[in-house]
Amino acid sequence: MATADDLKFQEFDDAANLLAANPDATTISIDEPAEIPKNKHGRLQQSGREEDDELLGTDDSDKTELLAGQKKSAPFWTFEYYQTFFDVDTYQVLDRIKGSVFPVPGRNFVRLYIRSNPDLYGPFWICATLVFAIAVSGNLSNFFIHLGKPTYHYVPEFRKVSIAATTIYAYAWLVPLALWGFLMWRNSKVMNIVSYSFLEIVCVYGYSLFIYIPTAILWIIPQKAVRWVLVMFSLCLSGSVLVMTFWPAVRDDNRRIALATIGTIVLLHALLAVGCLAYFFDAPELDFPAPNIPPHNGTTGITKIQ
Repeated sequence: MATADDLKFQEFDDAANLLAANPDATTISIDEPAEIPKNKHGRLQQSGREEDDELLGTDDSDKTELLAGQKKSAPFWTFEYYQTFFDVDTYQVLDRIKGSVFPVPGRNFVRLYIRSNPDLYGPFWICATLVFAIAVSGNLSNFFIHLGKPTYHYVPEFRKVSIAATTIYAYAWLVPLALWGFLMWRNSKVMNIVSYSFLEIVCVYGYSLFIYIPTAILWIIPQKAVRWVLVMFSLCLSGSVLVMTFWPAVRDDNRRIALATIGTIVLLHALLAVGCLAYFFDAPELDFPAPNIPPHNGTTGITKIQ
């Protein structure tokens, strides 16, 4: 039976000294089990929050905006200020193009590709390439459709270049400007709405137009059914990039306003694609008859001079 002295609390030495005195002693390590469920629960909540932040694009947004402000600290009238908008390498541009052509469901395009370094290099050259692809393909399509007709005289339509440039660049700049202003206005009304910068919205719209470049080249095929299948396929790909990007920014707003915003974005995108197809490729072209030269009958006119 244990004595009173055995039941008293004793101060133990270090584990190393105790093991040295009694090597055959059994040691037991006691952790704090109460902290494990707490940490586990905290990790679950944190992981859910990270998923929401990743979808909304709000994680570390303050830090990103601060770094972006430090990066673009030069005055706006200097060349260095605009040079930062084109500070992007080829691998980043190709990665963003791949992300716009192969969108991943549930992943935010701005969060994955744009927010770290938004640029204007990719959107500018994508729009320029699309302008010439539509104009040249429209002329070639008109030529192949009327090829072999004796009354047709081919005349290059250079005005299509200016019309395509005005349409594409106006869409790529004015629509993002209007959407950015709308998101800023709704952000002042509903505090938890996520807002993007104007440069990020321009990037999204610019890269979403890349799929129309190979589509415009394939529009040379003189089959209306093939053209409409191509335009619907391209519209679904590029439209899904816009929907998955801007839906997290408006989903916390009023339900009707959120759906109306997404519907307007998709409608304007569809109008651009269908309008380009209808005007540059499906528009009825007038045949220019060859000039008629009256036959020479061998007679000569005599003018009498008085």
